Amino acid sequence: MVASPKAKEVTPAPASRPAAAGGPPVPISAPLTAEAAGNLGILPASHWQQAQEEDAANDTDDTASTIGSLLSSTASLSQSIFEYRKILGRTYHSDIGNAEAWQPNDARHAEAMDIFHHLNTLILSGKLYIAPLSKKIRKAVDIGTGTGIWAIDFADEFPEAEVIGTDVSLIQPTWVPPNLKFEIDDLNLEWTWPDNTFDYIHSRSLIGVVQDWEEFYRQAFRSCKPGGYVEDVSNSVRAFSLDGTVKEGSALDQWGKVFVEGGNKFGRTFRIVEDDIHRKCMEKAGFVDIVIKDIQVPVGAWPKDKTLQELGIWAKMALESDLEGYVNHIWGVVLGWTPEEISTYCAAFRRELKNTRIHGMYTTRIAYARKPE
Repeated sequence: MVASPKAKEVTPAPASRPAAAGGPPVPISAPLTAEAAGNLGILPASHWQQAQEEDAANDTDDTASTIGSLLSSTASLSQSIFEYRKILGRTYHSDIGNAEAWQPNDARHAEAMDIFHHLNTLILSGKLYIAPLSKKIRKAVDIGTGTGIWAIDFADEFPEAEVIGTDVSLIQPTWVPPNLKFEIDDLNLEWTWPDNTFDYIHSRSLIGVVQDWEEFYRQAFRSCKPGGYVEDVSNSVRAFSLDGTVKEGSALDQWGKVFVEGGNKFGRTFRIVEDDIHRKCMEKAGFVDIVIKDIQVPVGAWPKDKTLQELGIWAKMALESDLEGYVNHIWGVVLGWTPEEISTYCAAFRRELKNTRIHGMYTTRIAYARKPE
């Protein structure tokens, strides 16, 4: 049994942005002033307090009120790092290299990530990947593995392959397939694997984490075997509707605006889909046969189509299971909001998720490419 990680309290400001590898951290500016936030279309905390006091009797929720417990266990890694940062009451990865993960690494958020894993498999029609992989692959890596659940499933599917999952946090389970191992590593540092190591390089949910996407794919190209594949799954933070039910100034509308500004402050973009990052950086690195697939994912029980409704219910559950965890760090640093103000915004967000007359959606992008032989 591994020891429980220790957490050290860290105030959310002043924050710092990691500079180029080897350089000193660059201070992030103070939280946005009310005027600056207004110019960006970001509403003040007081707006959500007023919204909370309004009558929400017309909201409807057709989904189950509970999610149920998911598998959890103690973590075991080839390297042990037990000291985590604590920001606004939540724990984050310890200080490793240029890592600046904005999502917590505690048990509550781990459950949310595992729910998102199930959602992603539904989005991919029950698959873990869409790249045309050979069943004879010998070595694969999952960059930013999180709870390790994708790597575990992949290792089960490819029992003859050696599978590695890397992350900056020690939250992976002990009982894993014998062909899988987890390693502590920061994807923003120089990758230490030899050239032409992997048949397949997988990543998912790295928005707001990667410091330099051109460098990310340069290193992926070097580490990938000729004929091997690289694949990433990223979600846009922009919520939208096809019928105008996601209104300007709504909680869903504000979600994307704050995350985008947070990326600007941290120097780690959330505009992966909007700026076509995958195609541009894969091409520049030298990958060929690039395939981009965008899927519009509903949020909530509002779709009439049963398949889309299932997606929407799981998307809603994944967000609601730890909504504060998703917004805590970004809202605290970008807007300087208190935990109480963040909770008030989250309450408004949840009301909109429950309202089946609001047809919110977001875009999931799956991108894969091949290294020439």
